[in-house]
Amino acid sequence: MKNILEWTNKGMEHFTQKEIDKKKKMIFDAMGKRGQNQIMKKGYEDWNPFAEPKDPIDIRKDKTKRTSQMLIQQFLQQTSHDGYTNEFAQGALDMCFGIINNNEKIRGMFEFSKWYEDLLKKEGYDNY
Repeated sequence: MKNILEWTNKGMEHFTQKEIDKKKKMIFDAMGKRGQNQIMKKGYEDWNPFAEPKDPIDIRKDKTKRTSQMLIQQFLQQTSHDGYTNEFAQGALDMCFGIINNNEKIRGMFEFSKWYEDLLKKEGYDNY
């Protein structure tokens, strides 16, 4: 297993495709049956054991370089919603995570919210 860790830490750009395939097979063969089955379900060809790990969700940042925690704290401090509930805060947090993670469902909700706010303003409503 030590050799496998050395290979993944060096960077795969120094190896030929044949060497990478051989190392990939060695990693796969060293895994337990359960792990192998998970990979086979998703597709062995699509599996990349050398991929960089994703950032943990708590340290991911948006375009303004703020974490989700920073954004949600700032939003809840500045919101004019009188006595917001836990449900309100949870909805804001869900939107925050979705925006940071580029979730399509949340993006659709966000775009609809902006569109609806503009519609209300055009028709003379101050708020909903």
